[in-house]
Amino acid sequence: MQHSFVLSSMQDTTRFGQLLAENVVAGDTILLSGEVGAGKTALARTCIQARLAEIGAIEDVPSPTFTLVQVYELTNTQIWHADLYRLTSVDELYELGLDQAFEEDICLIEWPDRLGALRPEGALSVQIDTIDDDQRRVLLEWSDRKWDSTIALIEYLNFPSE
Repeated sequence: MQHSFVLSSMQDTTRFGQLLAENVVAGDTILLSGEVGAGKTALARTCIQARLAEIGAIEDVPSPTFTLVQVYELTNTQIWHADLYRLTSVDELYELGLDQAFEEDICLIEWPDRLGALRPEGALSVQIDTIDDDQRRVLLEWSDRKWDSTIALIEYLNFPSE
């Protein structure tokens, strides 16, 4: 299934990230694709900060470009934020424990094309494309019906559809 819409500002990106944060649970994976600078990290940062705020935590959320993975503790789970741009081998994902995190934690994965066979089947794919300095086109793709209610909320919030 697919749904596309436009984020017209950073405020829209923040609102979208908060909506995702409110609707992900342990075992959920969001795959973030798009060119460098499209807003993958900004979206992940907003989502992570929203979940941390729920437990009263305020943390800087840097891009994990050089560390590959940053892990954030929540009350009953963790959020794994991975940037696979610099990944040299899929074997590194096993060494990091990402395969187990897909089953037990919330995972936000930038550059998911590098996952190979490790790509989770039930993930929500978020493709972000730059329209101009402020606007981003977002294409959501999913096969697991668990995402239907989240997509319905996005439609309800009236992000402009494509």
